[in-house]
Amino acid sequence: MNGRSKVSGGTVGGGLLVAGTTSDAGKSVVTAGICRWLVRQGVRVAPFKAQNMSLNSFVTREGAEIGRAQAMQAAAARVEPTALMNPVLLKPGGDRSSQVVLLGKPVGELSARGYHAGRQEQLLGTVTDCLAELRRTHDAVICEGAGSPAEINLRRTDIVNMGIARAARIPVVVVGDIDRGGVFASFFGTTALLSKEDQALVAGYLVNKFRGDVTLLEPGLEMMRRLSGRPTLGVLPFAHGLGIDEEDGLRFSLRGAVRESVVAAPHGADVLRVAVAAVPLMSNFTDVDALAAEPGVVVRFVDRAEELADADLVVLPGTRGTVRALAWLRERGLADAIVRRAAEGRPVLGICGGFQMLGERIEDEVESRAGTVEGLGLLPVRVRFAAEKTLARPAGVALGEPVEGYEIHHGVAEVTGGDEAFMSDGRGHGLDGCRVGSVWGTHWHGSLESDGFRRAFLRRVAADAGRAFVPAPDTSFAGLREEQLDRLGDLIEEHADTDALLRLIEEGVPEGLPFVPPGAP
Repeated sequence: MNGRSKVSGGTVGGGLLVAGTTSDAGKSVVTAGICRWLVRQGVRVAPFKAQNMSLNSFVTREGAEIGRAQAMQAAAARVEPTALMNPVLLKPGGDRSSQVVLLGKPVGELSARGYHAGRQEQLLGTVTDCLAELRRTHDAVICEGAGSPAEINLRRTDIVNMGIARAARIPVVVVGDIDRGGVFASFFGTTALLSKEDQALVAGYLVNKFRGDVTLLEPGLEMMRRLSGRPTLGVLPFAHGLGIDEEDGLRFSLRGAVRESVVAAPHGADVLRVAVAAVPLMSNFTDVDALAAEPGVVVRFVDRAEELADADLVVLPGTRGTVRALAWLRERGLADAIVRRAAEGRPVLGICGGFQMLGERIEDEVESRAGTVEGLGLLPVRVRFAAEKTLARPAGVALGEPVEGYEIHHGVAEVTGGDEAFMSDGRGHGLDGCRVGSVWGTHWHGSLESDGFRRAFLRRVAADAGRAFVPAPDTSFAGLREEQLDRLGDLIEEHADTDALLRLIEEGVPEGLPFVPPGAP
């Protein structure tokens, strides 16, 4: 299964849908890996996900909000992310409702029942138009599905799995996570629960996260071919420490989870411990990836007050429910612990919703509709939630270093004091956030990805925490991301049947794929 194909200067038309037997089967990373493999062959490729449910989002250059997974896949394809790549983004606000973001802009809140009862089906034309535009301007488009295509209760209104595959007439490859077990049953059952028309698009399978000797798997792969009439197009090995942007939020249990599985030895004499409060509806927790990438920085997600005791830095991350998260901090004693550590001069950083919680007061008639709520009172900031969402890609200076970020928030912060603005224009004018002692707050997501600023910030944190920690002078977060994306491309190139994948992309759906009974009920 080690086919290697070179594209000989011609156009690679069409596309491919990467579906999965379950959520978290590896669709996002496989899509990114295929994009990176193709672009290395000289193919102009773009990612696409018709509908994404995620609290990890990103702002494009044109000011559109899309899922971070699609932004990561665009980086894998070496193209600028656009709203076309993720036309529908659903941002959960609770167990039963989500904010609907259409072509990068919020258009309202809908319950799950309201969305699936009619709104979703109405969007099929929009998403097919976006896919058609990407296919017009690129040689290939690699689409990512959502959940499983065999969610038969949702098939009638589906626009992200077989619905988009049928509308665009593109072949489907189904990914299964063998590390969970039951991958053959999942492949067969997924196929057998699809209608005859949907099955006609399912061209093969990809096994993901395999550990061990692949020869032991081969009898099962051959049986799957005989049972389903479809080949397995690759067995991808389990790969540690990829650290790419996750789509749906961290899986619980969060308590004690380390963001990166491998922590490099510190550059200086000491490590730096970072505790991230695992608040409800946590969004853009990828902000701390850049910290976890630093040698000697250990990042943990915590939900108990006692777990803050040995932390050198506490991070309050973004959240889709600022008022709800603030109540959660108080219920668990984390709020009191954070206030105490601030009084002791120990570092605290709030990002977006976390910044808002550190302020004096929150007026919210938009997100929670809770009215006026008292904040933690650690920063001289008053927050009022506006109906219109701020979506921006700002740049400035912080701690004497250039810094870039992106903003996604309804809360408008009025800063009434503090020792200094966090982000400035470099000419003495504050742009965002503030600091009081060792407590810092900003609305800018992604700012810690700016290497010089991150190192300067960690030096300040280490000094305030009394740690002999020294940031490594040569850590490039962008460089590490490129290495990770190349590793994904390597997985596809070395362990997938790339000749077969290329044929699917170039030639479309194979003829004569057999029906596997019983089919959709």
